[in-house]
Amino acid sequence: MRNAWRNLSLRSLPRIASRGLGVSPPSLHAKVPEPQNPTFLLPFVGRIRSPSNLAIRWFSPDPAGWDEIQAELESVDLSFNRETMDLVLRDLKCVHSASEDGRVKLNSKSYNRMLQTLGDNGRSEEFWRVVGTMRKKGFGISKATYLSVSNSFREEKMEKDVNLLDEAYSLSSGRNEARTACRELCKILREEEPGEILRKKLGDIDDSLLSNLVTAVLESTRRRPEKALLFMEQVEKRSSLKIDGGVYNVMARILGRKDCINEFQDLLRKMRDQGHELELKTYIKVSHRFHQRKMIAEAADLYEFAMSGTVKPPPQDFLFLLKKIVASKDLDLDLITRVVRIFVDDGNSIKRLIFGVVLKSLRSVGRLGECDKVLKAMEQGGFAADSSAHDWVVIGLCDAGRSDGAFKYLDNIENEGYSLDVNTWTYLVKKHSVAGELGEALSCFKVMIERRGGENVGCAFEELMKGYCQKDKIKDAHKVLNEMVTKRNVKPWHSTYKFLIEMFINQGYLKESFSLLPLMKSHGIPPYIDPYIRYMSESGTVDDAMGFLKAMTVKEFPSRTVFMRIFETLLKAGRHDVAHGILFKSPGSVRNHADVLDLFYSMKPDEASAAIA
Repeated sequence: MRNAWRNLSLRSLPRIASRGLGVSPPSLHAKVPEPQNPTFLLPFVGRIRSPSNLAIRWFSPDPAGWDEIQAELESVDLSFNRETMDLVLRDLKCVHSASEDGRVKLNSKSYNRMLQTLGDNGRSEEFWRVVGTMRKKGFGISKATYLSVSNSFREEKMEKDVNLLDEAYSLSSGRNEARTACRELCKILREEEPGEILRKKLGDIDDSLLSNLVTAVLESTRRRPEKALLFMEQVEKRSSLKIDGGVYNVMARILGRKDCINEFQDLLRKMRDQGHELELKTYIKVSHRFHQRKMIAEAADLYEFAMSGTVKPPPQDFLFLLKKIVASKDLDLDLITRVVRIFVDDGNSIKRLIFGVVLKSLRSVGRLGECDKVLKAMEQGGFAADSSAHDWVVIGLCDAGRSDGAFKYLDNIENEGYSLDVNTWTYLVKKHSVAGELGEALSCFKVMIERRGGENVGCAFEELMKGYCQKDKIKDAHKVLNEMVTKRNVKPWHSTYKFLIEMFINQGYLKESFSLLPLMKSHGIPPYIDPYIRYMSESGTVDDAMGFLKAMTVKEFPSRTVFMRIFETLLKAGRHDVAHGILFKSPGSVRNHADVLDLFYSMKPDEASAAIA
C-alpha cells in the first residue's frame, strides 16, 4: 500500500505544480490526499518545478538544522539564491549525516541527492557547480542520479547538458573503476610474495584503465620502494602500454633515498635514454632528502641530471650545493670543479660574491686554510677570479694562521699580473707583526714597497713599527725607520711618528727620538713636542732640553714660542735651576726678549711655589 501511495505521489506532484497560476492553493488542499506521516515524501519535494507555499508547508522539515546544512554548503563555495537554497535544504534534511562532534557532514549520497534536486528542477548552472565540488572531494555521480537527471534534461530539451552529463558520468564511472582496481592492486602488493598474483591481476586490466592507475598505485606504495619496483617492473613488461615521464618522476621520488641509490641512478639513466625530463618538484624533493642525509655526491649527480634538461633547478641551488660541498666531512675539490663546470657550461656566470659566500662556509667549519685550493678548483671549473677574490684568499689564509702561505700566494699572484689591494698587503704585514714574526713582516713590507713604492704604505709601516715596539725592539724599529725613510722613500703617517716618539721617550730612548723630529719636518708634518715638554717638566735636564731644541733646529733655533712653553712648564713645576740653565744657553734673541724676562720675573721661586700650591 505504501509503495502505491509513493508512486501516486511521484506522478501527481509534478502535474499539480505544472498547472501554473491557474491552480490555487486551496484547490491543492482539496485534490491531494494528505498521508498520516508526510515526512517520507520529503526526498521528492525537490521534484516540484514551481514550488508553492503550500508545498513548503506540507513537506518542510523542522528548520532547526537548516543553518548547519547551509553553512556546510557555503564552506565548499556552494551558495545559491533563496529559492534554490530552499529546494536543496528540504531535500538534504533527511539524507545528511553527522560527524562525531555532531556537526553536519555531507557525504556522497548527500551530494547526489542535491544533484537530483537541481537537475530535476532545471537548475543547470547550480548543477554543474555541485559536480565540480564533488570532483574536488572525490565523489562520483551515482547511476540513479545519472538516469534521473538525464531524463529531466531530455524532457527540458537541454541537449548540451545531456551531453555534458554523459561525459561527466563516464569519467566518474572510470574513476570509480580505477579506484577499485587500485585498492585491489595495493592489497596484493601488501602480500609477502605478491609476484604471481600481481601478474595475473595486471593481465585482467586493460591498457586504458591501467594507464590511469599506475601513478596512484605507486603513490600508495611510496613507503615500500621494493613493492613499487616490483609493480613498475611488471608494468614495464606490458609492451602495449606507454609509460610517460610523469610515472617515472613518481618512481624517482620513491627511489631517491639512501637505501635505493643504485636503483635511483638506474632509473635516471633510463629516463635520459627515453628522453624524459625530471620535474622540478621531483628535483626539489629528492635533493632536499639527499642534503638532509649528507649525500652530497648524490646531490651533485642529481643536480647535473636536472641541469641537462629544459626545466632547470633554481639558480640559488648552485650556491647551496657549493656550500654543502665545502662544509662536508671530506672536502672534495674535484666535485667543486665539476659542479662549477656544470653551472658555467649552461651559460651562467659566477659573480665574485659567490666565492665570498663559499669562504664564509669554509670559515664556519674551520677550513679557511684551504680557501686557496677551493678557489683553484673553482677556476678549473670555469670561474673567472678577479683581484678581489685573490685578496680574499690572502686574508683568509692569514686568518687561518697561514701567513707564510699567504705571502707566497700573494707574491705568485702578483707575478702572474694581478695587482692586489694595498690593504691586503697591510693585512699580511699586520698578521706577521702581531704574531711576532718581525723578519717575515719586514720582508713582506720590502716586497710591498718594491711593487707599490713608498707613497701609500703608511698603514702597513705603522703596523710594522707597532710590531717592533710591542716586542721591545726599539733600536731595531729606529734602524728600520731610518732605512725606510732615507733609502726607500717611505713616508710614515703623522700618527706613526707620534706613536714612535711617545714609545721612545717612555722606554728611555730620548736621544733616539730626537732623530724623528727632522724627519717629520722633511715630510711637512708639524713636530710633535707635547711628550718632550711633559718629560722636561718631570725629569729632563738642561742637556736634554738643548738636545731637543737642537733637533728642532734647521737653520736657526726654533721659534720663541717653543722656548716660552719649556720655560713656563719648568717654572710652574718648580724646576728653576733647569729653566735658568736653559735660558743661559739660549740665543741672545731669546735670552734678552722682554716676554721671556717678564715670565721669569713673574715666576720667581715664591710665585712659582704659590702657583704649584
